[in-house]
Amino acid sequence: MPSPKRIAVYSGTFDPITLGHQDVIGRASGLFDELVVAVAVAHHKKTRFDLATRLDLVRASLQPWAGVRVLPFDGLIMDFCREQGACAVVRGLRNVTDFDYEAQMAAMNRKLNPAVETLFLLPDAHVQCISSTLVREIAKLGGDVTGMVSAPVLRALRSEG
Repeated sequence: MPSPKRIAVYSGTFDPITLGHQDVIGRASGLFDELVVAVAVAHHKKTRFDLATRLDLVRASLQPWAGVRVLPFDGLIMDFCREQGACAVVRGLRNVTDFDYEAQMAAMNRKLNPAVETLFLLPDAHVQCISSTLVREIAKLGGDVTGMVSAPVLRALRSEG
């Protein structure tokens, strides 16, 4: 009997997706049969890009990877994992502050769905300092974010001015 597909979920607002996100996605995609990149509706945040644009930018940025699907999600990530048949959630950690927050979330997620493990990955050192918040701020102030985002995201940031 063949073993079931190992599916993982990597969620975020991706406003916008950065090279740090892409680094984590690229490595996580090699660990699972399928990786679902879940783009959050993000009712709680004022995003620079609307959901449809964020989905388009994530898809455009991830074209090189097979086995990666991009879907919108709303609600609890553990409910989304159940719907997708996922066995794991992937989270990127840049620093100790991220770890403190993500460890608390992982513990709560385990309470909600003990069948789903949380896997933490560190982005490669050259992209570890990149965050969507900093990218948005630098771009808004006219700074160069060329080494922080993919070409499609760079075009979108420049066109929004």
